[in-house]
Amino acid sequence: MADEPWKDRLSLSDDSLIIKDIQQEHFGTFLFKHSGGTSLTMYKLLKLTVSVNPPSPLLPGDSLSLSCNTQPLQGHKDPEIQWLNPLGVKITQSRGHHIVKATSQDNGQWTCVVTNDKKETTAKVSVTVLDLSPAPLHPQYTSTSWPLTVPCSLLAHISWEQIKAKDIQEVHWHFVPEPGLSPQRLYSLSLEDPLTWEADQDRGLRPVPNPKKGNLSLTRNRGGEEDKGDYVCALEFKNGVTLNRTVHVKVLQIISSPGTELISGQQLNLTCSLGHPLPSDLRLKWFPPGQLSLSSLTSDRHPAQLSIPEVGTGAGGKWRCELWQSNTRLTSAEITLKIEPKMSSWMLVVICSVTVIVILLLILVFILYRRRQQKMTHLRRRLCQCKTPKPKGFYRT
Repeated sequence: MADEPWKDRLSLSDDSLIIKDIQQEHFGTFLFKHSGGTSLTMYKLLKLTVSVNPPSPLLPGDSLSLSCNTQPLQGHKDPEIQWLNPLGVKITQSRGHHIVKATSQDNGQWTCVVTNDKKETTAKVSVTVLDLSPAPLHPQYTSTSWPLTVPCSLLAHISWEQIKAKDIQEVHWHFVPEPGLSPQRLYSLSLEDPLTWEADQDRGLRPVPNPKKGNLSLTRNRGGEEDKGDYVCALEFKNGVTLNRTVHVKVLQIISSPGTELISGQQLNLTCSLGHPLPSDLRLKWFPPGQLSLSSLTSDRHPAQLSIPEVGTGAGGKWRCELWQSNTRLTSAEITLKIEPKMSSWMLVVICSVTVIVILLLILVFILYRRRQQKMTHLRRRLCQCKTPKPKGFYRT
């Protein structure tokens, strides 16, 4: 027990021997003898070796080789060796050696499982695969009254130093307004310290600060109709590997026909739309202004269109349309209507009468002004008429 290789490494728990911090010299044969007994029980401590080649971190597409082997035991059947990937899925027929093209799903702890006489022994090894966080499964929804974030970030366990060590060449954002159109470059990341974004085209979106923390997202306080389209975040490496994520952005809009300023009695049509028919898992909710009852406007529960044959002043104010998926509100759009009261016949008579009076007053003022001008002109002419003007000087009277 006091031998140097075993110093402070051995302890007993009932009949069990516990070895801490096993080293190469600890592998071998152990004999166990019951107190007062004469029989010996032999235990063989075999070395289990696991390795990863090449060492982490890896880029997607790199060849990943995992090896797991154990010392043979003479006179015994070789143990069964299999691998469990980070998702817990057993790799069949691995025989201790597994080669795969690395993907983000290979990132994490791999477990080598050794089965011998129905007893299992495990050894773990970590694999790091550099990649971006998965793109959202659904589009990002926004409106002119809703904030917009276009997400893109490194996986949480990845540092910028690891990305830089793999010879990163370029980081940029592209925007494709419609399928088939040429992409427009929005931003490029200057890779010199400190990391800074350089704008190629201003669309109102701004990168989040401090990209060294791994967050490469774009944001803006309020979306715009021009924001709909596909946004591509890309990291390009010198070996030709490109990591990219595409985020789809859709914009919810309320369109009022014939406009936002109406006169009581006109027909009003409101349309809340993403520009295409809604998928079956999405629905709309309308919220009219004031005490206006939605049920009186339509028989459908959550329609994309509302039609009011004769709009009243009670419809004036802020209308809101919300887009929902199950119990989650995705976005909402707003529009403000101004409804002027309808003018009656007596109001028309009053307006016409006032207009005539104003016109007559203007005519009267014009006539008086012309007459005054004519009098002034006549007076000036009388003062200036001289038949025999005398020369200047003194005269005796």
